[in-house]
Amino acid sequence: MDTLECYRRWLDQAADEELHRELESLDPVRDRDELYDRFYRDLEFGTGGLRGVLGAGPNRMNLYVVRRATQGLADYMVAAGLPRRAAIAYDSRRNSPRFAREAARVLAANGFQVWLYPRLQPTPALSWAVRYYRCGAGICVTASHNPAAYNGYKVYGPDGCQITLDAARAVLARIEATDMFTGPRLCAFPEALERGAIRMIGEDCLEGFLDAVQQRSLWNGDKSALKVVYTPLNGTGRECVTKILQRIGVADVTVVPEQERPDGDFPTCPKPNPEERSALERGLALSRKLGADLLIGTDPDCDRMGAAVPENGGWRLLSGNEMGILLLDYICRRRLERGDMPRDPVAVTTIVSTHMADAVAAHYGVELRRTLTGFKFIGEQIGLLEQAGRAERFLFGFEESYGYLSGSHVRDKDGVNAAMLCCEMAAWYRSQGLTLGQAMDRLYGRFGCYENRLQSVALPGADGMERMGRIMAGLRAAPPKQLGGETVEQITDYRQGAEGLPPSDVLALSTARGRVIVRPSGTEPKLKLYFSARGGCMDDARQLCAALQGDMAAYVK
Repeated sequence: MDTLECYRRWLDQAADEELHRELESLDPVRDRDELYDRFYRDLEFGTGGLRGVLGAGPNRMNLYVVRRATQGLADYMVAAGLPRRAAIAYDSRRNSPRFAREAARVLAANGFQVWLYPRLQPTPALSWAVRYYRCGAGICVTASHNPAAYNGYKVYGPDGCQITLDAARAVLARIEATDMFTGPRLCAFPEALERGAIRMIGEDCLEGFLDAVQQRSLWNGDKSALKVVYTPLNGTGRECVTKILQRIGVADVTVVPEQERPDGDFPTCPKPNPEERSALERGLALSRKLGADLLIGTDPDCDRMGAAVPENGGWRLLSGNEMGILLLDYICRRRLERGDMPRDPVAVTTIVSTHMADAVAAHYGVELRRTLTGFKFIGEQIGLLEQAGRAERFLFGFEESYGYLSGSHVRDKDGVNAAMLCCEMAAWYRSQGLTLGQAMDRLYGRFGCYENRLQSVALPGADGMERMGRIMAGLRAAPPKQLGGETVEQITDYRQGAEGLPPSDVLALSTARGRVIVRPSGTEPKLKLYFSARGGCMDDARQLCAALQGDMAAYVK
């Protein structure tokens, strides 16, 4: 079926009034490019589930795409013999509550028992609920940190981890076998509620999640003097983050008022991502006004956490790599001081995260494992330890994109857990007369100076996808021989599998002191380049990193 035929079928069969009006507004001649982008393919379903721009068409996020994906998931679960139980959560984005209800309707119509959060909750609370109710799967309706135009649909397995590569392929096969309009089974939401096929998740489940997070606290000292400003970026984090901070004694917490309430339009932060300084500007202004010790922010589904601290009259934003190193060091030090460091401890990070982690882990006698990008792979490592009867070996996992987890209570990055640990770590260092920035600089002095940068090249639309493929093919066919003034000593192509990892469209170029990793994003139409450099001092590391970035510019035009 060509794009025009597909468009006409949607125009004929999409009964939703809002989507139908949107379809009628498209002109096949005037809006040819827009029409092509909406209808030339189905929205890609991968290990991260679905993520795309809201709107009508198979390459957009809408209720028909959600219904079809959920029917495919249900068919897969039945074929795989998984428990016919599922948990569903959703974030503050446009249509998130509706998409969650539509997914619940499809599952209930297929004979599943569905547990649905009665109000928006963080993604890690969904991972917890899957395990709490012994579900065969979980769904979280969220586009995480993407701009307001996006929504998404994450799928979790019975272990509370995002589904594996093999499971994602099997679900996709079932989705592709399902007709967009006639395939999904549906029942009325009120009727499913009345007969108990859909049940609201109780407060006992959410409190259990907070109890599990609190158990990961490592310092009982006085935290009352710590002055914290927090922004949930109009997302899901406010309830759980403020509760957990209150529980551990962080009493002086001010929530940024303009970003406190859930709002899928994100009116004060078009890019609701704590990696972006622009998203934290309101929080930084309030922190300066109040004389705060620490600013923390979580993304809309509260699986990521960013932080900033006062420094030299301004504010320093800690990178994801820096926070990962700070937390790894803090957890190791505190566990040793408490005398509860497990035998053969394990930390996990990704291939694109800082190699400073290797030095820190080695210092404390911790085995460091590296995975492909995506926290599900870190979750899989926890599962392997659990299967071996040694789940307690897992200390900490992190990825450079502001994702952190201590403990095995959930199997995804946890912004609630990260916010708690960050605040108590800040209070612990404050008791020693140090800010987190000063503590990080001491770690650089102890373990070496590392500079890490991320460059994202936006490549939207069908043309962008083709261009991304050409760039990756060009790099593989004719990789650079020198980068940053150093010879490229090693080229690692993960497409065929490398370092014991599954195949992935990732290319790594390594010099004596530097490294560049290139990969297409799995969640946005972007090509991502990760630059890493080690130097004798920070200026040296930064200069080398800048040189690496400059040399790669010619290859990603």
